Amino acid sequence: MSAFRINSRLNKTHKFSIAGIATAGAAALAFSLVPGNASAGTEIRAADTAKTTAVKAIAEQQSAAKAKTAAAAKKAAADAAAKAKADAAAKKAAAAKKAAADAAAKKKAAAAAAAKKKAAAKAAVKERAKKQAASRAAARKPVYANNLDGWIREGLSIMKKHGIPGTYDGLHRNIIRESSGNPNAINNWDINAINGVPSIGLLQVIKPTFDAYHVAGTAHNQYDPVANIVAAANYAADRYGSIDNVDSAY
Repeated sequence: MSAFRINSRLNKTHKFSIAGIATAGAAALAFSLVPGNASAGTEIRAADTAKTTAVKAIAEQQSAAKAKTAAAAKKAAADAAAKAKADAAAKKAAAAKKAAADAAAKKKAAAAAAAKKKAAAKAAVKERAKKQAASRAAARKPVYANNLDGWIREGLSIMKKHGIPGTYDGLHRNIIRESSGNPNAINNWDINAINGVPSIGLLQVIKPTFDAYHVAGTAHNQYDPVANIVAAANYAADRYGSIDNVDSAY
């Protein structure tokens, strides 16, 4: 093994100690060369002084090495503390940011829920008002008897909404003449019947006339008394000016 490899394994303190011993040896060698006529006491004192100086130098070197090591350790500790502090601050900032984000999300969700609840309440109020209005309308809507009087009165109500002229007396007179008040009356013997379109209902209306003068909102059925009355009155108004002007077959 070379001297270089041995030296490379020595730490700084060992190197300082070897240097000090070398110095002491050199000093001892120097004093051993003092002329023979020098006194033995002087030689001894010189050797002690050289030894003391060497030991002191070694001690100083070791102290400096220790001080340097201690300074390095102190710096490392300070760096570690600074890093720990920075990490703690970063962690705290991240936690604060997350808390703020969570609070904002919670606030947004609460606002959305409140808006949804408000919209639902508004819709409920609107629906309730609609039902109440329908109920009031139903309450105001007249109830007609299911007989000739009721059919005529309901027919007149619909005629009024559509601007179709006619009176109770005019309708009643023609109904009695045409069907005697029977909504199921049918003529099976006149020319219309022969042609396959018999006159039907209270006012004896044929199918083509009923379809042409049918009024929206009434049944699409010639036998329906109200639909029959209104369609016949609409036809009479178009051809004669009013059902009141009809006194015979029309």
